[in-house]
Parts: sequence; structure tokens; C-alpha cells
Amino acid sequence: MSGKSKILVIGGTGYIGKFMVEASAKAGNPTFVLVRQSSTSDPVKGKLVQTFKDLGVNILHGDINDHESLVNAIKQVDVVISAIGGTQIMDQAKIIAAIKEAGNVKRFLPSEFGTDVDRTNAVEPAKSAFSAKAQIRRAVEAEGIPHTYVVANCFAGYYLPTLVQPQQAGLSSPPRDKVTIYGDGNAKAVINKEEDVAAYTVKTVDDPTTLDKILYVNPPKNTVSVNDLVALWESKIGKTLEKTHIPEEEFLKSIHESPISVSVVMSINHSVFVKGDQTSFSIDPSFGFEASELYPDVKYTSVEEYLGKFA
Repeated sequence: MSGKSKILVIGGTGYIGKFMVEASAKAGNPTFVLVRQSSTSDPVKGKLVQTFKDLGVNILHGDINDHESLVNAIKQVDVVISAIGGTQIMDQAKIIAAIKEAGNVKRFLPSEFGTDVDRTNAVEPAKSAFSAKAQIRRAVEAEGIPHTYVVANCFAGYYLPTLVQPQQAGLSSPPRDKVTIYGDGNAKAVINKEEDVAAYTVKTVDDPTTLDKILYVNPPKNTVSVNDLVALWESKIGKTLEKTHIPEEEFLKSIHESPISVSVVMSINHSVFVKGDQTSFSIDPSFGFEASELYPDVKYTSVEEYLGKFA
């Protein structure tokens, strides 16, 4: 068709998956998405599936738990991108088994799209969540499946509308009066717009440079501390916010005492915004590359530009 790899997205109706499907189609790759039959009648997912069709995407009906449908879908493509959610990470063992049986995949990108799970010192329960992703990495490598891991760090849509406020996911724009900061607020994290992560991900699929390597989406303008974010926001709105710091010891105690649904997010935030795990190491060509350096033609949205739309 286009000389570009045929891409199958699994989990394409999910949070990051829909961006992957769109980026693949817009890049001119013949794009396939595996969807459950029930998704087409779902009021929200049905609209999304129709959007995919309008982009020329091939809809394949199947399920990660239906081995035959999975193998049949994989046999039609060159590259598999998994974008399944965090609670299903270990189900990717089924994708690995299907890829091995199909025998035609030239690259697999497992569901990562967060912190580098091999280079973190997260506390529980994030430690176990990251361990599951690391187990999938080891399984991919053990089976000799050609792969690329994409470390997208933080999604802008999660963190910037709230200005990294604890347990304030409902905020539609950053606070304009007071702000809570984890620890001293100096740890550097990386926050990227979802569309940019998807564009960089699709760039890797036909690039021999990234084969069996890690792509880090660490653009310099998006490598910021919470203090940097607050200062940027203050400059946008022309106002100084009242700041409250949560000491690390207090933060760790609240992680331990919170229900699991809350403590997972809190422990990830501890790793990222207190310990600075996303920026605590140098990227070496022996294991990976930085996306904005490797693909300078992708114009990414900076954190400052993103915050500008709320000002």
C-alpha cells in the first residue's frame, strides 16, 4: 500500500490507544485495530470506532482472551502496538504467545507509556505495578521478539490540568489561589502531550535505530519540576499562589494508609515528583535514544504552550 509497515493497535479504544490509532493512520501506515464486538454498540466506544473507520482504519473483531482471533489479527500486520490498560498488563503474555504462533511480526511495542520500569526505585504499590511491566519486557526478550519500548513518562492530560495536585483529577484547569507540592518540588519529571507520544511511537516502527531499544520521550522543554510548573503558571496568570509542601515522610505515610486505588497513583507520584526517577539517569545509545533528538521533524507541544490554553 504505502511501503510502510502495517500496524495493529490492541487497546485502541483506551486512553492512549486512540491516539496511537490516529497517529498511525495519519502517518500513512495501513492501520488495524482489534476491537470487541460489544465495543461497536457501546455509546462511547462505538463513536470512537466510527472515527477510526472515517480515518480509513481496518476494524478487526476479536479479543485478547480469544487466542484464535488474536493470531488471525496479528497475521495481517507487521507491527503490533499494545495500548492495554494498567490492570491488564500481564494479559500481554497472551499477545506474546500469539505473536510467536503467527511468526510474522517484525516489531512489538508492549504497553509501557510511563516511567522506565527498569530504572526506578518506586515504593509499593507502584513497585509491583512497575514489576509487572518489567516481567513483560523479560518475556518479550526471552522469546526473541523484535521490540521497542516507549517510555512516555507523564501524560499532559493527566497532570497539567491539575498542576499535579494530589487527588484532584476532576480539575479542568490549574488552581488560581493555592497549590500543594510534594516534597521540596525540585525533582525533575517529564510531561508530554498524548498526541506527541503517539507521533513519536509510530516513528519508531520502521526505524532500525530503535529496534530492541528504548525510546525516551524526554524533550528538553518538557523536563520540569513541580516548582517550575507553578512558576510557569504564575507567570501566565500574573499571580503568586499560596504554596503548601507535603514532607516526604508524611507523603509516604499517607500512601501506606490510603486504599489501593488511591495509593497506586500516589506511589507513582512519589517516584516521579519526589524521587525524580524519570530523570535520574543518562540515556545511553547502548540501550536507548531520546525522541526529540531522534525525530526533530516532530513538532511537540511544550509544557508552557500546553498551560497557555488554560490561562
